[in-house]
Amino acid sequence: MVYITRIEHFNAAHKLYNPKWSREKNEEVFGKCANENWHGHNFELHVTIKGHPDTDTGFVYDVKKLSVIIQQHVIEKLDHKNLNVDVDFMAGQLCSIENLVISIWQQLSPQLPASIELHALKLYETPRIYVEYYGN
Repeated sequence: MVYITRIEHFNAAHKLYNPKWSREKNEEVFGKCANENWHGHNFELHVTIKGHPDTDTGFVYDVKKLSVIIQQHVIEKLDHKNLNVDVDFMAGQLCSIENLVISIWQQLSPQLPASIELHALKLYETPRIYVEYYGN
């Protein structure tokens, strides 16, 4: 089995805010991330797929094609958007990086050909904060 990773980038704004809580509790739990006027991040998304190299190309999958899939089904929906307001697949969810990476998985996984498998997503919110998700 071979694993290959494609890295993509997007910018997005969000706020962490639980509507069931008071403003004070949101500020206590989420701090500056509960800012009513939002805040933004320069996200970096690592998409790792796995499979066996094709005997004719040597590729697990053409990473240019993988990039197109990621762009069409994830980046175009997220880049320069407000995650709380503009992104259909985040509707009704708290816009944490953890929920975002799960939702990205749900967008990508059905788009991949049967010959490969989505292995992992790593989503950097900042250079020091990232999540990893393996679909479980």
